[in-house]
Amino acid sequence: MTNKPGEKYTGSPGVTLSVTGLQVQVRRSNSTWLELTCHSSCVLSDRAEYYWYKNGEIIKRGSSLLVSSGSTDRYSCYLGASSGQRSPAVYGPQRPSVSVSPSAEMLEGGSVTLTCSADANPAASYTWYKEEGTSDPHLLSEEPQLVFSSIQSSDSGRYSCTAENQLGRKTSDFISIDVKYGPQRPSVSVSPSAEMLEGGSVTLTCSADANPAASYTWYREDGTSD
Repeated sequence: MTNKPGEKYTGSPGVTLSVTGLQVQVRRSNSTWLELTCHSSCVLSDRAEYYWYKNGEIIKRGSSLLVSSGSTDRYSCYLGASSGQRSPAVYGPQRPSVSVSPSAEMLEGGSVTLTCSADANPAASYTWYKEEGTSDPHLLSEEPQLVFSSIQSSDSGRYSCTAENQLGRKTSDFISIDVKYGPQRPSVSVSPSAEMLEGGSVTLTCSADANPAASYTWYREDGTSD
């Protein structure tokens, strides 16, 4: 049973033809190198010829290929002779992108979802981090989505995600989350706090935690009036 590029398969009547596409299997050889193997579930002749492509250019003949870990190149294999099959390319993740839903103003108590996505083959796994001052980022989740079912003011900060597969790892840019919330109960301070003498200078200060910053209004109680 044979075929030529652009022509139909030919063979004996009643024969069923099943063609399985090639796949590249990735295996870590050591901390520096990865072994790529061209695989097909079809039973192939011992004379089958494999060729390897790097970014669309043929680079090697053979059923396996060693590549450096963390490579950003795209590799695929090709089964020559009568088949003409070519595998999908394998490659490490591109730089991940982060989306926020809803994209409008975030209010305390609302639901917010951050989604990390990156083009990669094999598909990437994801990890979420939150920046913690000068220390290393804090690991939050190992899912594509980071979900806040009831976001709090303490969740404000800078977040990033990583995408990783057997061929490499990339980290997104930081995204800033700014949660809005109303004023807490105001506190009033008096300066100076010592005894107040007639004719002296006294300052009353009102402050309340809020985002955005609160505006303030002062009142004086006059006997029984409002």
